[in-house]
Amino acid sequence: MADFQFKPFSARQKLAITWWKDQRYCGHDAIICDGAVRSGKTLSMSLGFCLWAMSCFSDASFALCGKTITSLKRNVVSPLLPILKSLGFAYEEKVSKNYIDIISSKGRNRFYLFGGKDESSAPLIQGMTLSGVLFDEVALMARSFVEQALARCSATGSKFWFNCNPEGPYHWFYREWILKAKEKNALYVHFTMRDNPSLSPRIKKRYRTLYSGVFYDRFILGKWTAASGLVYPMFDKKLHVFSGAKECSRYVISCDYGTVNPSSFGLWGLCGDVWHRLGEYYYDSSREGSSRTDEEHYAALENLAGERRIEAVIVDPSAASFIECIRRHGKFPVIPAKNEVLSGIRRVSDALRDKKILFHESCKDCIREFALYSWDCKGSDNPQKENDHAMDDVRYFVAYAMEKENEGFFVASLKR
Repeated sequence: MADFQFKPFSARQKLAITWWKDQRYCGHDAIICDGAVRSGKTLSMSLGFCLWAMSCFSDASFALCGKTITSLKRNVVSPLLPILKSLGFAYEEKVSKNYIDIISSKGRNRFYLFGGKDESSAPLIQGMTLSGVLFDEVALMARSFVEQALARCSATGSKFWFNCNPEGPYHWFYREWILKAKEKNALYVHFTMRDNPSLSPRIKKRYRTLYSGVFYDRFILGKWTAASGLVYPMFDKKLHVFSGAKECSRYVISCDYGTVNPSSFGLWGLCGDVWHRLGEYYYDSSREGSSRTDEEHYAALENLAGERRIEAVIVDPSAASFIECIRRHGKFPVIPAKNEVLSGIRRVSDALRDKKILFHESCKDCIREFALYSWDCKGSDNPQKENDHAMDDVRYFVAYAMEKENEGFFVASLKR
């Protein structure tokens, strides 16, 4: 592996690396770095964390934490190790046991790797004694895991290191740590893309065009902004609705299935590098006055498909009986949809902005829901559970299509 070549650090990046030995800041118990994507928070903080640990401790244990161990290795460990090597450190990585020993002339310390994505993660870190912990993307972690990890830091001189991109203003980390940074004796450093001198003006401009709405406020401006108003304010009938027939090379159907709630199926066709919603089936039992069985919905699915060769039917993962009904008929490949709501909404927003999905004028219920689908006004990052059935099937489709992007089925902007 070639030696890592350093580029100049910005003032805030230098602060994240060296605050622990600066007389103005070294008395703090923690550092919090938040702000825009690609601003250099993770690299500078992880480097500072290891330099602090190796300068101040020997034969001690530390924790490196991410949402998952896989994302932690990708975002923190893989970029960090060649930098440490170029600075004269040695390391021994125990992949099967998820820890890394870092060695210098002053001694050796052990760094355990943890994923903290949900409540089940908290017991994994119980019982340890740590001299410090770094949380990469702390806003994506379960509060119980974070608090359990903090409770493990009982060694004299231990410190906490947090970084994250902003979420909503009611997020527990924003309310308990950022708003209370002084009370918690934490140094708070806010980053923008200007704080990453390795980004060219062209790349910065490209990142500014990648997001819109609440995601632009959070990822580019670095604000803890509430999600409010329409979920898809960028949807415009003049830009996204078409008429007439389209000759398509591939076909997919997406399904949001309901018994009491409406069922919404969308037929999608790929024309060039743009997916077109060619038609839809939308059945609202409360509006129609009667419910339909799985078999009746399946008959509507076949009618929507017509004679087209359908490469996949993407179905609401909770609709187990309808998935089984489709499988039993043996005509269409069926795939349970990916149902991560916020990341799915972001993908749909990207596809709308880039005009990679369009809607036939006959898809009246889908077009109607775009004008009504709104964020919950109670402070959560969730859409209201109404006017969301076609919106859900659109989200299922886009998640599937983007997953197939590397196979050439879909072309859109893909972000980390």
